[in-house]
Amino acid sequence: MKPAPCAIVVSMHLHSRFLILAAALWTGSSLADIPSDPAQVQPLSVGMRAPVFSAQTKEGVLRTFSPDGYRKPTVVIFYRGGWCPYCNMQLSDLRLVEAKLRRSGFEIVFLSTDRPAILYSSLKAQHIHYTLLSDSRLEAAKAFHVAFHLDDATIAKMKDFGVDLDSTTGEPLHELPVPSVFIIDRTGTIRYVYSNPDFKIRLGADALWAAATPYAAK
Repeated sequence: MKPAPCAIVVSMHLHSRFLILAAALWTGSSLADIPSDPAQVQPLSVGMRAPVFSAQTKEGVLRTFSPDGYRKPTVVIFYRGGWCPYCNMQLSDLRLVEAKLRRSGFEIVFLSTDRPAILYSSLKAQHIHYTLLSDSRLEAAKAFHVAFHLDDATIAKMKDFGVDLDSTTGEPLHELPVPSVFIIDRTGTIRYVYSNPDFKIRLGADALWAAATPYAAK
């Protein structure tokens, strides 16, 4: 579960010039500009304001998050879906740190492309009691700039492995998020980002705890 060197891992120690440049680049970008290669995904950076985004509970109730509404420091985790074995391994691993994060005042939000009705039933991981939310239209993933398009060859290959995104998402978008983790403080500012285009490599429990500890509720 250790992150690879190619992963995007950033902290508040980034040079201010980098933050200014990143903010300027994203100001003029469009949410419609979704890359077709996960390696071209450029997530929102540390120091930026978290975007407004919405996602659905398993009952289909819409929850909306805004940068002015964070009462707790929040960990936002994007994963592909319950059909993904690497996502299941990640969710199982994060159980090791979930209780500590919550005791430290964090809210933890898991965003899946699965439609609301199968958010929990699709998981292979056992004894998962997380708060899972459906981002089946990838609106949250697009807001954080971690979404990408899948080409026809990849869609066909996934179907060969029994994965039909049209069925799991309930949408014909053929898009996925790059698995990513964002830590957002109570001011709505992004304080940490992990995003890796290699979906097999995820942020582990120990690394997440180390990244989150400085932003625990006091």
